[in-house]
Amino acid sequence: MTDSIMSKAATMEIPINSNGDTGTLPEDDSLEQAAKLQWSLDEKLGGSRGTRDLQQVMVSGPNLNETSIVSGGYGGTAEGIIPTSSIKGSNMHHSSSSSSMTAEESTRGVAVEKLETVKKWGINTYKCTKQMISERFGRGSRTVDLELEAQIEVLRDTKRKYESVLRLARALTNHFYNMVQTQHALGDTFADLSQKSPELRDEFGYNAETQKLLCKNGETLLGAINFFVSSINTLVNKTMEDTLMTIKLYENARLEFDAYRSDLEELSLGPRDAVAMARIDAAQQQYQLQKEKYERLRSDVIIKLKFLEENKVKVMHKQLLLFHNAISAYFAGNQQQLEQTLKQFNIKLRPPGADKPSWLEEQ
Repeated sequence: MTDSIMSKAATMEIPINSNGDTGTLPEDDSLEQAAKLQWSLDEKLGGSRGTRDLQQVMVSGPNLNETSIVSGGYGGTAEGIIPTSSIKGSNMHHSSSSSSMTAEESTRGVAVEKLETVKKWGINTYKCTKQMISERFGRGSRTVDLELEAQIEVLRDTKRKYESVLRLARALTNHFYNMVQTQHALGDTFADLSQKSPELRDEFGYNAETQKLLCKNGETLLGAINFFVSSINTLVNKTMEDTLMTIKLYENARLEFDAYRSDLEELSLGPRDAVAMARIDAAQQQYQLQKEKYERLRSDVIIKLKFLEENKVKVMHKQLLLFHNAISAYFAGNQQQLEQTLKQFNIKLRPPGADKPSWLEEQ
């Protein structure tokens, strides 16, 4: 029925009057009714299907990869259709290129920073070398602190003498250790001969007991000497060495300070144009930085020298008293006084065989 009505509406003629306007025909009402009827039938037939399609779209959502953007007006050709997948690919390419550009800029920044560091190091080395050569040949001036340099020279001389004491004390320890081992072996030999020589049993026995007693006292004295050597070694190779490292930093800072000071003096004697004034301002800033560094390290050296002197007196007073009392008691044969000396200085002797690791430690 609908097809017949639509065919009838399609074949009807629309008369035009003399003014070009369409006339009002009786069939206009029937044509309008046929259009309304076709719209109502299409709504009824496609309502349920359209509802299901709408629900599916709301649940799953549209497929963006298959969505197209149409450019141009209605009824245009397919040339105006642009797939969204191509737009997505171009965005990804743009983001990757931007990230690569960021990484390249970061690498370039690190390279520039390293180049600036090398440049500053080269300029500083040149200035310091120039200042050192000038001082050596007597052409340049240097900052001098007579009192501090005298203390530094005394410290270096003291360190050399203490190193000599340490070397001699270690030699004494090695020789005395060999003597104790010889006495121990000699005592064992005397004891063995006393068992095999009945006619000289008493004589060998006395000598064996004497050597064993000397060996015991010798091991006690070795404990005291080892403690003395350990303390001197700590004082010389750690405490004094730490102070000398600070002194070395101070001397390097003094050389840099004098180098930048000389550079500033040379620039101040030159022309005063715009370029020269800029260089003078930069040199003045570097001079102030080096001056602050020099004064800070100078203060550190003075403090460390003071504490080192106090620590040296305290340590050496204790160690020299220990060394004297232990040596005197040993050669006087006073075993009780020797043991009392070790207790006074809180020295604990290792039992024989303590240097050898246990079987559990060897596993």
